[in-house]
Amino acid sequence: MPFFNQSISHPAIFFLTGIPGLETPQTWISIPFCCLCVIAISGNGMILFVIITESSLHEPMYYFLSMLSFMDLGLCLSTLVTMLGIFWFNAREISFDACIGQMFFIHGFTFMESSVLLAMAFDRFIAICNPLRYATILTNSQIIKVGFAIVLRGTTALVPLLLPLKRLSFCGSHVLHHSYCFHPDVVKLTCTDTWINSAFGLAIVISTAGLDSVLILLSYVLIIHSMLCIASPEEQKKAFGTCVSHISAVAIFYIPMISLSLVHKFGRHAPPLVHMLIANVYLLIPPVMNPIIYSVKTKQIRKAVLKVFLSKLI
Repeated sequence: MPFFNQSISHPAIFFLTGIPGLETPQTWISIPFCCLCVIAISGNGMILFVIITESSLHEPMYYFLSMLSFMDLGLCLSTLVTMLGIFWFNAREISFDACIGQMFFIHGFTFMESSVLLAMAFDRFIAICNPLRYATILTNSQIIKVGFAIVLRGTTALVPLLLPLKRLSFCGSHVLHHSYCFHPDVVKLTCTDTWINSAFGLAIVISTAGLDSVLILLSYVLIIHSMLCIASPEEQKKAFGTCVSHISAVAIFYIPMISLSLVHKFGRHAPPLVHMLIANVYLLIPPVMNPIIYSVKTKQIRKAVLKVFLSKLI
């Protein structure tokens, strides 16, 4: 195809990638991916619904959980159209502006989810280390301010990440490795010096997800220290039980993110299928698993969900 070898400042289109080497049967292979999307959308939608409708869940911990579910919904919906378009209709083309728009939502919701996980760690820190002041520190007005700060931080971080893409020239192949636009993937296709883009990208990742992960780790060091000072093993177990869901959410968010970053950095010669699998795990597993984890591990959420289902059956 001659278009793939053109060199222009702003390509009219990029070409997304479905399942490398399995283009013919990918319609059938897409069924598990579609099921995961349905689980993610319905699960996070249910979490949001029960938190909004159940007055007993109008507490700081559940407000932060609703923010997490909203971010997971945003991540899932940001890639759903292009993913299903490739799998079902082989619609691989995406315009340069649409690609930047998709990156805005994908990276924006990713940065915001990292901030929400940090806020949830702070919530657990206050609840365990300073329970008597919990209600006075995490008031409704403070939670609203935290929510605004999370959105503002996530969106402003994207300006220096995405705007420099406008100055790049693209040459050679315009084929991306994933079923969605991802900043490091787009930058690899340019024939312009990308040190500015790489420097901005590294600085933003360090100042958002990197800083958040360090602060989350620090909060759990303090939480563990406080738990060890609790005399009763039963109280220690109860305190730890309130953190299990959050620890699981942190793990399933950061492990795929780090894995995808390592593949982009060091996996240049890795099979395309590896890139595709890790990229989809990165965006699908957290939205799928978070509602399941919190529904199973959090009794109040489980009771609220069962109450909704039983009311529909009666």
